Amino acid sequence: MIRIMVAGRDQTSLTALKAGLAKSDVRIIRAESGGIGLSMIAEDNFDLVVADETLGDMTGLEFIRAIVAKRPMVNCAAISSLTPEDFHEASEGLGILMQLPVSPGQEHAERLLGQLQNILNSMKV
Repeated sequence: MIRIMVAGRDQTSLTALKAGLAKSDVRIIRAESGGIGLSMIAEDNFDLVVADETLGDMTGLEFIRAIVAKRPMVNCAAISSLTPEDFHEASEGLGILMQLPVSPGQEHAERLLGQLQNILNSMKV
């Protein structure tokens, strides 16, 4: 089973993404803030963390930066309203799997899961 943390204070904007992720053999764990998410990362293993643009106590990119410092092998995706060029500049060096749009849909979830599956499958070899 794939374990995914979805971190964000406005979980309603993530409903379609979570529905798309839940279609597979996935367990979704919610984190309402960056601090809660970091505590969870310290105690548990996740195959993927999806960070909303703002978490209340920090931005999504700050959250991912803190995750990478503690657990650099955790796959991360970030919801961001930045242009792809600006996002690349802001997230350079973090190894983010995918930029997702604000209010991502099921099609984004399917694409994200496909990329994650490729990574997880390559690690089994």
